[in-house]
This record gives sequence, C-alpha cells and structure tokens, in this order.
Amino acid sequence: MNKPSILAAVVVCSGLWTTCLHAQSMLPERFGAWSKQTCVDRPYASPLAGEAGDASGAVACQYSAGTKSASVWLEQFRDPSSAYEVYTSFLRPGLSASTVAPLTAAGNDQLIALVGNRVVTISPIKYASDGDLMLLLDQLKQASDRSPLPPIRAYLPDIDMVQGSQKYALGQAGFDAALQTLKESKFTSITPEIGFAKGAEAMLANYHSATGTETLVLIEYPTPQIAEQQLKHIQPILAANAELASATVERKNSLLSLVLSPSSPQSAANLRENIKYGIAVTWNEGSHTLTDPPWLVTVKNIFIGTLAFCGIALVLGVAFGGVRVLTKRLFPGKVFDRPEDLEVLQLGLSGKRIDPRDFY
Repeated sequence: MNKPSILAAVVVCSGLWTTCLHAQSMLPERFGAWSKQTCVDRPYASPLAGEAGDASGAVACQYSAGTKSASVWLEQFRDPSSAYEVYTSFLRPGLSASTVAPLTAAGNDQLIALVGNRVVTISPIKYASDGDLMLLLDQLKQASDRSPLPPIRAYLPDIDMVQGSQKYALGQAGFDAALQTLKESKFTSITPEIGFAKGAEAMLANYHSATGTETLVLIEYPTPQIAEQQLKHIQPILAANAELASATVERKNSLLSLVLSPSSPQSAANLRENIKYGIAVTWNEGSHTLTDPPWLVTVKNIFIGTLAFCGIALVLGVAFGGVRVLTKRLFPGKVFDRPEDLEVLQLGLSGKRIDPRDFY
C-alpha cells in the first residue's frame, strides 16, 4: 500500500488532551502482552473516506511488549458496507488470507482486518502472536457495528478468481479506483451511467482466462426497473467506443453483469454461468396434508362405530323400558296409562262401552 508510515505519524501527545483522549478511547489499553504507549488522531485518512462516510476519523497507536513494538491504525466508518469498500481497496493480489479472523489479509509483515464498521491495519506483525492479534480484534469487535455486509460480495464466482482482486464500490470514486487497480481504467466512461445515486452497489474481481485475465463487474440495484434503465444507459457507451465494444453486459432481475475485456464470448458466458445469484420466491400460506387411511383401518372403524351405536341404542332402550315397567308396577295407573287420560275411539257396533283398563 502506498501509505505514509504509521510509525512516522505516531507522536507523543502534549497539550491537546481532548484530542489524545479521543484517540486512545478507540483502541484498547492492552491486548495480550502488548500495552499502549502513544497515540495520534487522524494520521491520515483513506482516499475513499469521504465517499464511505468517515464518521470518527483515524487513530494510530504505538504498542510495545518488552523491547518489541508494533503500530495499530484504525479508521471507523458509518456502517460495515462503507468500511468494506475501504477494506477491499487495500487488497492486492499476493496478500494471503489470514487465519486470525474472517475478512483479514496478511502480507509484507502487515495485517489488514475488517472489524464491523472499522478497518484495522497492524504492522509489523512478526513480533505478535496469532493469539494476541485475535485478542485485539475481539476487543475491537465488541464496540463495532455488527450489521451484515452487502450480499453482493457473495455473488462472485470462486472458480479462477484472482485472490486479492475483489473490490466493492458504493460510489463513483470507489468504482474508478477499483477499475484503476484492476487495470481497466479505459472503462471509467461508464461510471457516471451506473447510477450510484439510485442505490447501486458494485462488486469487481479479476479472473484467470486463456489469454490472461478478464474482469467481472456485478452491479446490483434496488429494483429490476432501475437495473433495466441503467442497462440502456451503459450499452450505448460500450457500443460507441471500439476499445470498449468487446465488453458484454447482461441483466438478470436486479443484477447487471459486465465482463470487461473477455478473451472470448464463450469465456464471458462461462464466467456468467458461475455467478452465484438466484431469484427465490417464497409464499407463506397455511396448508394441510390430506391422507387416506388403509382400507382395513376404514373397515375396522366402520364395524367399531356400528357396534358402538347399537350398544348405545340397546342400553337406552333397556333403560327406558325398564323404568317404564318398574314405574307401572310400583304406581299402577298413576304415572303411565292413567284411565282418565285415555280415550278409545269405537264404532258402536255393540251396546257395551269399552273400558280402557281392559287393555292392560
């Protein structure tokens, strides 16, 4: 990285106690065997700090462990997406992923880490153990913004990617800087037409091809309508310039994919096929599953139901009849079949009047 040395920027605080206290509050007093010595506010700022929303500036502190020393530089941004833009701007091919923590890269005796909405640079790291570095990053994580990183970072294909070439852009400055780093500055003419003011965000990376490298650019928009609108702005610029005409651009839902300087149309198509972007429609609706029981179970249930019905009818019939017979025996003519309540219709074929009691 073309940065001033942090060691040169660290000075002893004298007189500006407010500034010094603010600087020291952003970094811990100790981590592992290392203790803080001197600090300075804003030794330098990232070139993308303005676009990324620099919220709290930068802090550099000198740490020591016995006769060993190391410098820690921290810059804080408004959210993790802004910090991720700055973090990827520091990445270069040749840096290797570190095992200290996710989203860390090491190289040239320096560790670069993304911790929430903070970008941390530690150098030199040859004196610090992995355990000490983990302790530092864990302490910084506690006070950082833990919002999710932009999903577009996961859309890039893994096959044939040039590690360290990944770049994320939230605005024109970040996009132009990414193109310059990836040696595709000739495509900066499309930058004003991408539509960052409409909520676009871009992810870029280089990929190995048969003739060298080719650059994949992914641009995601809030809606498919905005993506289609910006596609119609970008296509004429590519077609009007013979130097850019080889680039291809396609839209899938809210995502535009551009392959800059492809080795062949088939190579560009293969690269697009590996993009990890899909559309999923979820419909949450109450539902139930109807299943028919086996026929033997159905027949068994029919027999059981019929027997139960017959048993209930028998019990009720016996109960009703028994109560009636018992009542008539105990209280003859008092409850049931009272003569005064009975009336017999007769044809009068004989002169004898029928007595209802003769029926019982």
